[in-house]
Amino acid sequence: MDVAARFGENLILCRKRADLSQEELGFLASLHRTEIGRLERGERIPRVDILVKLAGALSLSPDELIEGIEWRPGGCADGSFWVAARDPRAG
Repeated sequence: MDVAARFGENLILCRKRADLSQEELGFLASLHRTEIGRLERGERIPRVDILVKLAGALSLSPDELIEGIEWRPGGCADGSFWVAARDPRAG
């Protein structure tokens, strides 16, 4: 799984927990519903301003939208993102 896919999963869970449609979330975050769909499908990674808009519209911390995504510095080598596997029991 990559960063965009994990962000998308997190966004879907948070949106559903808030009982919002993609269109409703888009309205609250001043984004088009198609952008919400692209983010949820992992086709795009949000810029910081979009992350803040989504978190505000969902009344949660941006941390919840990036849960399970970490950067691991590589020292002398290149660093890499690490994406945690989602716990299937987590809903």
